[in-house]
Amino acid sequence: MKLLLVEDNPTIQTTLRRAFERRGMQVIGCEDGARALDRWEASMPDVVLLDLSLPGLDGLEVLSRARAAGLRTPVMILTARGTVGDRILGLNTGADDYLAKPFDLDELEARIRALARRAAPSLPGASAQAPTFCGLRIDAESGAVCHDDRPMDLTARELALLRALLARPGQAVAKERLFELVFPGEREVQTEAIEVVVYRLRKKLAQTGVQLVTLRGLGYLLKAAPAPA
Repeated sequence: MKLLLVEDNPTIQTTLRRAFERRGMQVIGCEDGARALDRWEASMPDVVLLDLSLPGLDGLEVLSRARAAGLRTPVMILTARGTVGDRILGLNTGADDYLAKPFDLDELEARIRALARRAAPSLPGASAQAPTFCGLRIDAESGAVCHDDRPMDLTARELALLRALLARPGQAVAKERLFELVFPGEREVQTEAIEVVVYRLRKKLAQTGVQLVTLRGLGYLLKAAPAPA
């Protein structure tokens, strides 16, 4: 399991990193909010452990920008701000759980693993293993989509769309379902916005031998491009 740890206190970060690595997790550390978004998008972690009091950008601002960018990773807020108002604000911003300092390490680990389990592939029929299709696959280490073992240059929304389609290659996924995965919780965005992401991803797939096909009334699917005559 891959954990992004965003914590500016070097003692706490070192302690947590060592503890979680001993428990079999891969930990990616980050000390400030300005870099957290880049690390988040680049590493595609299973869970983000996010402190609120960060230099550069406050943790809530990091979380707000991440959700606006389509990053759906479960987030555990870890902070000294333990009032009910702070917890409500964090959860309303897009956090999935909240634990105040000081904390019990065993409880923190249990909550992190619970978040990871709940975020497991949710498409019906999706495989628990990283899917592959016509040279496209999800890299087990980075979480990025690769073609012939080369990472594709995709935005966060394009990556979310392609990962959803790779979970069911050759099968149509409804437009509404894809919208939920690519624009999670964004009520102000119209469903038609998914068509823009589809258009951009289709162009990037043009040289891969994979087609992103629109099935009117059914949704979208991936299929192998026909061999040249």
